[in-house]
Amino acid sequence: MPLKSDTCRWGILSTAGIAKKNWRAISRSTQGIVSAVASRDAASAQRFIDECQANCPFESAPVALGSYQALLESKDIDAVYIPLPTGLRKEWIIAAAKHGKHILAEKPAALTAADVQEILDVCKTHGVQFMDGVMFMHSRRLEQLRQTLDSPTGIGSIKRIATQFSFYSDQEFRTTNIRSNSKYEPHGALGDLGWYTIRMILWINQWRMPTQISARCISTLQGQGSPKSVPMEFSAELQFDNGVSASFYCSFATEHQQWCHISGEKGSIWIDDFVLPCFGSNVGYDLNRPEFVTDVCDFHMHRRSQRFSVAEYDSGHAPSQEITMFDTFHGLLKGSTPDESWGRMTLQTQQVLDRVFQAAGCSL
Repeated sequence: MPLKSDTCRWGILSTAGIAKKNWRAISRSTQGIVSAVASRDAASAQRFIDECQANCPFESAPVALGSYQALLESKDIDAVYIPLPTGLRKEWIIAAAKHGKHILAEKPAALTAADVQEILDVCKTHGVQFMDGVMFMHSRRLEQLRQTLDSPTGIGSIKRIATQFSFYSDQEFRTTNIRSNSKYEPHGALGDLGWYTIRMILWINQWRMPTQISARCISTLQGQGSPKSVPMEFSAELQFDNGVSASFYCSFATEHQQWCHISGEKGSIWIDDFVLPCFGSNVGYDLNRPEFVTDVCDFHMHRRSQRFSVAEYDSGHAPSQEITMFDTFHGLLKGSTPDESWGRMTLQTQQVLDRVFQAAGCSL
C-alpha cells in the first residue's frame, strides 16, 4: 500500500517520553509530518503536542485525540508510531494494520515470537510496512563497520562477540516505572536493553541463529502493583554453528554502558556507544591489532589502533540515526509491496529473546 503523496502523515499512539525524540526525527526527515497524537486522555495528548510544538514546531499543529481507536480510524494518517508498553503493543499493532496504517513500533514488538509472527502475518495480509524502532540499524556507521569486518585487512574471522547495555536505576524507577512492572514489561532489562545487544550480535554474525544458549537472571526487581518480578540484571551466552560465540549483559543496576567488542583471529573492534551515539558530529569505532614485540630481554606490547568514523550527528540533526530511520521508512513506502526483511529482523531478535528468557528459568 504505497503512499499516495510525497508526505507521510504520522500518528503517534501514546505520549511516551521516547515519542518526543521521534517527533523531532519526523520533523527533520525529508517526507514526514506528525498529524495527530492520541492518548487515553485528550488533555494529555494536547499537553504533549504543546510541549513538542514549542520545542520543534510543525507548520500546522497536530490534532490531539482522546483514544487510540480515533487515531486509527482517521483518514488523515498514513503511518503510526507505537511506543506503547510491550504488554499492550500487539493489540494495537494488529489494529493499526487492519486499518491500513504502516507501522513503526518500539521494541520488543510483542511478548513472544508467536505474537510477532501473528503481527507480521496481519501486516502482510493488509499490505502494510512494519519496522521496529531500533535506531542504530539505520546508522551509517554500520555500513562502514561491515566493510571493515569483510576486509582482508580487518580482524580476520570473527570468533567472539561481547556486548553490554546498562544504566543505573534509582529507587523511584524501581518502584514506579513501567519497566519494573510485569504486567507491562515482563522482560524487564532484557526487553528494554537486551533487545539491542541481541540485535547487534545477530547483525554482526550475518543473522545466523544460535545453536546453543545458556542464560542467567542475575537479579530482579518488582515495582508497585507488579504481579511478578522482572529481570534487573541478565546475562547470556550464545554459540553459533560457524564457530562464533557471543555473550551479553543488560542491567538496570550498572551505570551507562553500551559497548560492543568483536574479536577476530587478527584483531578486534571496539565500539563504546553502539546504541546511543555520544554527543558530537561523528560516530565510529576502533580497530585494534596489537603487536607483541620481543628483543632478547625487551618485551613490549604495541597498541596499533586505527579509528574509523563517519560524519553523523548523535541526535536531532540529519543525518542522525533516528532521522535516517524515518527517511528509510518513508522510502519503503514508495515500493509496490512492503519490505518484509525488517519484520524478519524483529522476529529473529524476539526468537532469541524468548530462548534466553526461558533458559534463565523466567516465564511470563
